Amino acid sequence: MASSLQDRISESTRMAVRSRERKQLAVLRLINAEIKQAQIASTDELTDSDVLAVLNRMIKQRKSSAEQYEQANRNDLAQQEEYEIEVIETFTPQQLDDAEIREQIDKACGELGASDMKQMGQIMRKLTETLAGRADMSRVSALVREKLTG
Repeated sequence: MASSLQDRISESTRMAVRSRERKQLAVLRLINAEIKQAQIASTDELTDSDVLAVLNRMIKQRKSSAEQYEQANRNDLAQQEEYEIEVIETFTPQQLDDAEIREQIDKACGELGASDMKQMGQIMRKLTETLAGRADMSRVSALVREKLTG
């Protein structure tokens, strides 16, 4: 049984085929290929969180590529990467802003009684459970560091 997120992606692919959206269809086929690779690598059926991890990895890769293309003055390729990010993000939950992330950090620190850098690992484990897919974990890590050192 495919995850509901996989079903949404498959349905979007079918709609893109019907409406002849070639550019969008190309991105959706890339998404499906990445999901298939993850499924082959995994012994179990992929869950929504597994698919979300694949999508987040794809977004991260494309952001990196877009930056490199912009530095090389290849704006055409950077725009393509940005377009792919937009299409992929339609299947991910709304990302939290810094204020909402800080609120979650404060909540986690309160629950764990954490106040120094020695407890950062515990805080990050807790936040990874609650924020997975909803926030860039490198940004979360930076905000946790800022709170614990500041």
